[in-house]
Amino acid sequence: MEIITTLLKSGLLVYGAIAGAYLVVVPFILLYYFKARWYLTNSWERAFMCFMVFFFFPGLLLLSPLVNFRPEARKLG
Repeated sequence: MEIITTLLKSGLLVYGAIAGAYLVVVPFILLYYFKARWYLTNSWERAFMCFMVFFFFPGLLLLSPLVNFRPEARKLG
């Protein structure tokens, strides 16, 4: 019985780590990568970025209300 509970706990820990990486960690890194490289990419990198958005869409959707990437205000005069 102890072996079964240990396996269940370790399995839940592994699935939790994978879900956390898929929904939070990788999308957070991608958002900042997109901010840094969006206007400087070539066509292959742009295609790769679109694939990453497609692949990590649920995590990007979760983080998008928390991130503000508006351009900074211009100084006039």
